[in-house]
Amino acid sequence: MSTYLTILGFNSAIPTINSSPTAQLLEMEERHFLIDCGEGTQVQLRKAKARFSKINHIFISHLHGDHCFGLPGLIASFRLLGRENPLHVYGPKGIKKMLETIFTLTETHRGFEVVYHELEKNYSEKIYEDSKIEVYTIPLDHRIYCNGYLFREKPKDRHLNIQEISKYEEIEVCDYHNLKAGKDFVLEDGYVLKNEILTTDPAPSVSYAFCSDTRYLESVIPIVKNVTVMYHESTFLHDLKEMADYTGHSTALEAATIAQKAQVNKLILGHFSNRYADLTVFTDEARTVFPNTFLPKALETIKL
Repeated sequence: MSTYLTILGFNSAIPTINSSPTAQLLEMEERHFLIDCGEGTQVQLRKAKARFSKINHIFISHLHGDHCFGLPGLIASFRLLGRENPLHVYGPKGIKKMLETIFTLTETHRGFEVVYHELEKNYSEKIYEDSKIEVYTIPLDHRIYCNGYLFREKPKDRHLNIQEISKYEEIEVCDYHNLKAGKDFVLEDGYVLKNEILTTDPAPSVSYAFCSDTRYLESVIPIVKNVTVMYHESTFLHDLKEMADYTGHSTALEAATIAQKAQVNKLILGHFSNRYADLTVFTDEARTVFPNTFLPKALETIKL
């Protein structure tokens, strides 16, 4: 099962004609996760032909407007579209008060349950798990409480080597589950058939790290170690590092340094200041440290 990341928006605070504030849609093992929800996100979801009914989990990094102002409108649209399934919202403590205040003052009646998962820990914690996926927080260093998120597939089942299995009549279909789980098979005479003979390696698990607004922070490195793809904000170039530190942001060089030290496979930059007309300057700077760095494109879908 392939994993896809759709970049809905990647701009910093002010939307432009060609880019929207931060929002991403991650499709992993048939789950649809919305990550951040800046202004205009539901319009971008429409353009991406995303199915609103598939989105059951929304992860908000922090409560600055360019990362969450699209959320009340999206939830209101869910109601108008006849949603009945619960919606799980993960975000900083205060997100429930923010949304419920808006819904109360605007008399927005939902018709479905919003389940809030408010976060306040300053260490990485598992906040979601099912049979195939785990999600962890990535504590960041911004002007207000902020988390990134690590999405990781659990180890996949091994593939059956049917040609080899067919040589042994004692192995029945009911034994396949144990073989996929990596267990050896013991014949009636006591001979042990090693699992690696009867199966082949599974496809590698995929992981995605979303690092929202943050100063340069090396504690991120062990959390995102060896991820398949990492998104990391890079609001400024490194000649404005002092401004980046003051505003709680990173430079392209710093994002690339995190990627290099964590040995990630691919780096995507984002959250660019509007002072830069030509965004290629960000990859020019980052690739001096981490060559496999790329710029996002609005509504681009990336296969992980």
